[in-house]
Amino acid sequence: MAYLPEESRYDRMSYRRSGRSGLKLPAISLGLWHNFGDDRPYESGRAIVRRAFDLGITHFDLANNYGPPYGSAETNFGRLLVDDLRPYRDELVVSTKAGYDMWPGPYGDFGSRKYLLSSLDQSLGRMGLDHVDIFYSHRFDPETPLEETVGALVSAVQQGKALYVGISSYSATKTREAAELLRQAGVPLLIHQPSYSMLNRWIEPELLDALEEIGAGCIAFSPLGQGMLTDKYLGGVPEGSRATQGKSLSTDLLSDENLARVRALNEIAAGRGQSLAQLALTWALRDQRVTSALIGASSVEQLEANVAALDAPPLTDDEITAIDEHAVESGIDLWAPSHAV
Repeated sequence: MAYLPEESRYDRMSYRRSGRSGLKLPAISLGLWHNFGDDRPYESGRAIVRRAFDLGITHFDLANNYGPPYGSAETNFGRLLVDDLRPYRDELVVSTKAGYDMWPGPYGDFGSRKYLLSSLDQSLGRMGLDHVDIFYSHRFDPETPLEETVGALVSAVQQGKALYVGISSYSATKTREAAELLRQAGVPLLIHQPSYSMLNRWIEPELLDALEEIGAGCIAFSPLGQGMLTDKYLGGVPEGSRATQGKSLSTDLLSDENLARVRALNEIAAGRGQSLAQLALTWALRDQRVTSALIGASSVEQLEANVAALDAPPLTDDEITAIDEHAVESGIDLWAPSHAV
């Protein structure tokens, strides 16, 4: 039976404008970093994506090397388009990125024109698309002139292979430089995708102000702190968790100090009638300059629980003060080298 999305899918979700652009994104977007590669059953990912669209999530975020293996998340998303979502393509925002290692040799990593445009062509082929809505430089490359990296993003738009462009994990200084180069080329910077959570607050001192000045949006990835800001680790490190699999969360980060912070934040969440994950999303979205929070999901139930964070009342000043006592830098920013320049 052909998939028919919920007719009420736009009634519950809220949408925020990305900076000063004309594009609105759902307050919660779905990232396919984990759980959509060939290591997971196709039907599991399919059910999550379908339910996401039913809930009004229109933005699906990918990258060339999402999987595993590399490329398989894009291939599986392309299959989902054929099976379910192709009739609704114009209701979707599909993004992909290039900047981390993808193929062997000197042309499959970082920010050269050769790599970015070759990768975009491969991504479009895997997804069966003629263009993506957003194409990102996935990280700053200190060894490639920024003019070259930005020039590749401009070419992607000029060639009709991307409608908008973004950057990810760039410092405030390099964000301003990239935005000015893009402005001169007539291709505005739509959005920046940084890591951001209650345990990783690096964007607050400078980057959010820079994005507001530039007129670009902000989509926060890893708002759940690679899983630390969930109930998964409240009692320790369970077998089979991301931390035990070496997937972007080392057991070294689950120190007694960090776990004490997480437990204290969980108490605040409980006082609001929320789960810790829901509180983390409410907190990440408290600033209107944050266009969207980018979540992953390993099940439909997890997805639904996280989207329910949007039903909660705004945080009070007293609650924000209480959170600030425990929401401190905790050494979990794996992407710091990209924005250290």
